[in-house]
Amino acid sequence: MQNKDELKGKMDEAKGKVKEQVGDMTGDDRMRSEGKIDEMGGNARETIGKGRRKAGEALDDLGDKIKH
Repeated sequence: MQNKDELKGKMDEAKGKVKEQVGDMTGDDRMRSEGKIDEMGGNARETIGKGRRKAGEALDDLGDKIKH
């Protein structure tokens, strides 16, 4: 199950892609740049979220092994 960082990251990536496309269509370099920054930030946040989730799953697995 995805955590809030993963979901927020995906939303930021999508927002960035839209801004980038709008910037491309309108010739607005600032909007295009903002979109790329939002997309990179979203990707980073999603990656951090995945790492946190995997670490939590590993801890849960370890706890299960210790109990048995």
